Amino acid sequence: MANVRFFAAAAERAGVPEERRDETTLGALLGALATERPGLGAILPRCAVLVDGSRIDDDDAPLGVDATVDVLPPFAGG
Repeated sequence: MANVRFFAAAAERAGVPEERRDETTLGALLGALATERPGLGAILPRCAVLVDGSRIDDDDAPLGVDATVDVLPPFAGG
């Protein structure tokens, strides 16, 4: 099971800071999250998604059983 961590606005919309998920690809994970939590789904396209510390944009990317997926919404300021 992958561990998904939500940050800032993504955590607010998800309603939890993190959770364990069974999906085996990044696309399946993001699709399930968008379906289960429409508020989160609304911002997912603008979020950076990191798998084990690397930004991944490939929906077919496999998620290992111990993968860490970070969902980072855009941040303002600097």
